[in-house]
Amino acid sequence: MIARTIFDFLSPGGARGKLSILIFHRVLPRPDPLFPDEPDAARFDELMQLIAAWFNVLPLDEAVSRLRLQTLPPRAACITFDDGYADNYTVALPILRRHGLKATFFIASGFLDGGRMWNDTVIEAVRGAKVAELDFGLASVPAGSVGTDAEKRGLLSRLLPAVKHLPPTERDEVVARIAEASGALLPDDLMMTTEQVRGLRDAGMLIGAHTVTHPILAACSDEQAWSEIKTGREQLELILDERVALFAYPNGKPGADYTHQHVEMVVRLGFDAAVSTSWGANQASSDKFQLLRFTPWSRARWKFAAHLAQNLRRGAPEVLVR
Repeated sequence: MIARTIFDFLSPGGARGKLSILIFHRVLPRPDPLFPDEPDAARFDELMQLIAAWFNVLPLDEAVSRLRLQTLPPRAACITFDDGYADNYTVALPILRRHGLKATFFIASGFLDGGRMWNDTVIEAVRGAKVAELDFGLASVPAGSVGTDAEKRGLLSRLLPAVKHLPPTERDEVVARIAEASGALLPDDLMMTTEQVRGLRDAGMLIGAHTVTHPILAACSDEQAWSEIKTGREQLELILDERVALFAYPNGKPGADYTHQHVEMVVRLGFDAAVSTSWGANQASSDKFQLLRFTPWSRARWKFAAHLAQNLRRGAPEVLVR
């Protein structure tokens, strides 16, 4: 198999080993016209079949330990999910088990049991709007029509980035205004229940912390950031009755979404490792509190393989120097 041979060369294991960590968020039961690139069950099954054939997939905690010890197998990889969507349990888990794969699920604890992330409130408000045009009162995002899927996609492409980096209180106010203006009936079953979190753990998956409410930590006060990281972990530990050792920075871009202070908070709180969203493959010298991850979007098999290879060859990582 040509792809596997290439990955053997780029990720040989041992002292020259590299660790590829893949990021997913949702695995939809069927394609979503508003987010055509988001993997559905059929696409995710195809990807997992390829990953199982091309890579040696390890649990993240084992992979981090072996990365430091320089004992990774060739073509080492991990699979991760962020946020805690219910479809991770209902759709992704059966596919992972069918292919004999383990994954780590980073869960924002405050949305369990009927909660909803701010971005999903915006998305579902636009999707189910009862009006022909939405005006958000944002200078950076003028009013827009929501009559067609194309119009909704265009509006969301402008709206989500404009809201994402607002301070948490202001962001919540804007999101509430959007929801009210739309008149949409918003779902309350997008995120996992506590029983589903336990079910993932009982199926052999790892659970990691991802704060309580998924704020941009760089937009929080130090007190807010500390509380979000610490409390999110404690809530998961109460659910699981076991230590939670891994953390994912919300949004995860170094400098823009988290800073040196937040890395130090994670270290002081005693986590074993943490992941960012900077692309690249991890090596023995990588900062285990800013591990690199890769988002595999390509649909064509050869493009998917090419992007995985490009990720393994990437140069200087985008992480904060500590």
